[in-house]
Amino acid sequence: MDIENTETHPPVISTGITTEAIGQSDAFLEFQERIAKVAPIDRPVLLMGERGTGKELAATRLHYLSNRWEGPRITLNCATLPPSLMETELFGHEKGAFTGAIQRRRGRFEMADSGTLFLDEIGSIPMEAQEKILRVVEYGEFERVGGTRAVEVNVRVIGAANADLPALARENRFKQDLLDRLSFEVLFLPPLRERTGDILLLTNHFARRMAYEMGIDDMPSFSIDAADTLETYIWPGNIRELKNVVERAVYRSASPRIESINIDPFQSPYPIENPSLTEPEPTKEETPIKESKTLGHTRLPLKEAVKSLEIGMIKRALKNARYHQKKAANRLGLTYDQFRGLLRKYEMEIPTR
Repeated sequence: MDIENTETHPPVISTGITTEAIGQSDAFLEFQERIAKVAPIDRPVLLMGERGTGKELAATRLHYLSNRWEGPRITLNCATLPPSLMETELFGHEKGAFTGAIQRRRGRFEMADSGTLFLDEIGSIPMEAQEKILRVVEYGEFERVGGTRAVEVNVRVIGAANADLPALARENRFKQDLLDRLSFEVLFLPPLRERTGDILLLTNHFARRMAYEMGIDDMPSFSIDAADTLETYIWPGNIRELKNVVERAVYRSASPRIESINIDPFQSPYPIENPSLTEPEPTKEETPIKESKTLGHTRLPLKEAVKSLEIGMIKRALKNARYHQKKAANRLGLTYDQFRGLLRKYEMEIPTR
């Protein structure tokens, strides 16, 4: 079965300057509609989502659908800078502000004037810089490091995080006032596991692009087993992980027909002589499951004991099946639909890796 033949509806492709978003699932289309609705509203937006879900791409789409599309689009990954450099990077500095400041330097806010500033991993910004960001968002002005004159800017701020920002605010690690100002709209990017029907569509896209990059004339196709592996894996790394897996499969394949998929590049091809040497210690949650006879002596109420048992068994089945959901379901004697129902039921308690 060639996966390109599985498409039932034309994909929605939202083109930007850097890349494109591709999907046809309900979750994807609903998210794109929310982006299109809020983009013309000149207010801050927060993008929340797991790693690899495409937050920067969503920010790019927000910018180009807004009335600021002709203005600059400036990006800063806040997790890549040490706290000591954050203020200078955001607000710039005056000549002589510190040793080595031989001339005035503009910061990201000035660069983004009349446009959009995308602050990725916004939860990493130190509190001192948050104070100044709040002033810019509220009043449209700030002072450069080492300066005394107010600099006026007109910038739309889009923030992104995979951290729990309200929890950081409760722990006094993120300013509640700033969170209130930035959260005019909060958009949650759907993880790939919830985008039913998009995995093979994206697979086909990445495979064709990789083949073109390698100069391969025959476009890749995937066997039923390979497509099944891709569709049933839980994808903790989302689109970024899928892209790596597909591109690796295309480059390794000796023919355009890809018969099998290797999800985990760290899986050793060499047998382990003593598996117990690499077996991890049981977690606190798994220990009662491993010695199931102790359940009869637990002090937990029945419902909590059943929940603990189910969560522990699902975790172990996923791990033993290398996160292949259909194999994990078979190990538990469940249908795939039953297993997916349990995953949704315990999505907060069961990690994806």
